[in-house]
Amino acid sequence: MKETTPQSVSTPGAPATVGPYSQGIIAGNFVFISGQLPLDPKTGDFVKGGIEEKTHRVIKNVKAVLEAAGTDLAHVVKTTVFLINMGDFASVNNIYAQYFKASLPARSAIQVDALPKNADIEMEAIAILS
Repeated sequence: MKETTPQSVSTPGAPATVGPYSQGIIAGNFVFISGQLPLDPKTGDFVKGGIEEKTHRVIKNVKAVLEAAGTDLAHVVKTTVFLINMGDFASVNNIYAQYFKASLPARSAIQVDALPKNADIEMEAIAILS
């Protein structure tokens, strides 16, 4: 089996990282997307609005990193959604369903005590390279 060196993925279409990590890493036939916050990639600020607007932004950020890696949302096999308030789950689920339709990825949704920059939501993903 041929070994490959993991390759970092970076795009201005998603927010800059808030620490020493990559927006994504290509390893073999997979891309691993770091947790994305509801930050506007142009300003670095949180998007205005409620959990619906924040969920849209998080998924758009994931999508931008996927596209920079050469794949898309249709090739996502696993997501993890971190929420400060599990009471937001139904709203998040409704927005999520607008982006993931044909081949639904496996998913975990976890309520956490805190997220970076005091975000309400964060999402990470794993996808197959297309």
